[in-house]
Amino acid sequence: MKGMNMTEAASMFPEGQPLQMLFERPATDGFGIPVPLASCYGGDLGFNAPCLYANFVASVDGVAALPTSAESGGIVSGYNQADRFVMGLLRACAEAVVVGAGTFRKTPKHLWHASHVYPPAAPFFAELREQRGLSREPLLVLVSGSGELDPAHLAFQHPTLVITTPEGEARSKPALPKTVRFAPVPSNPISAAAIVDILRAEGLRIVLTEGGPSLVGDLLAQSALDQLFLTVSPKLLGRSHADGRKAITDGVDLFGAKKGEMELLSVRRHHDHLFLRYAVRAAQTVSAVR
Repeated sequence: MKGMNMTEAASMFPEGQPLQMLFERPATDGFGIPVPLASCYGGDLGFNAPCLYANFVASVDGVAALPTSAESGGIVSGYNQADRFVMGLLRACAEAVVVGAGTFRKTPKHLWHASHVYPPAAPFFAELREQRGLSREPLLVLVSGSGELDPAHLAFQHPTLVITTPEGEARSKPALPKTVRFAPVPSNPISAAAIVDILRAEGLRIVLTEGGPSLVGDLLAQSALDQLFLTVSPKLLGRSHADGRKAITDGVDLFGAKKGEMELLSVRRHHDHLFLRYAVRAAQTVSAVR
């Protein structure tokens, strides 16, 4: 695998065409990821710990979540394979992946593993994790205040940490397998600060969240989110009053607040999809004192 040339690496990528780097800020963090992954991504990728980063896909007019029973990301991206590759790469870099209960319930057969979302690159994702001394798959961290969880969900066959209330733990623990651990917190809704405290107590320093607009909004409001990866899908989805469609943040007002200011780190392109990476300015000071 380490000797694979760029042509062979591109053959595992959609249409044989890697992402094209359009811009990258000098000295952006990199792990020295395996050559096939770097060839497909259009360069290196990495994080300076501690780092909590989010990944979203949104339409050109800013719609990221739809009021449907199906998971929104695939619909918004058009099930774009380059977007799925980037999702896999971001998961492969992470020690843990944080999701909210809403996302979890919409995807009963999903695993938050790199190889699950983009199987063609599975050997190289595994090589990256081995290179970094990580477990085979990232730990799933599930946030659910109510603890109303389906024990038949495929993810519960793998190690999972459930952040919930004492009432939520009492409700769900008897039905869930031994692969599940609990981290109860006293308040509901569960705050971003409580989630970050638990992540740090668990020794998890490089963490991806795919948690949805409410969770990411709360993380931004608490200056807890360090970076944002945003795929811009070439679609206009529109909105009408109270139609339930959401942007990448929901439930917080960041207007006029430095908590919402970001610095562009990189721009990549795959046909008509753009892949943006931002550092959250307000989090940079917080990270220095964690």
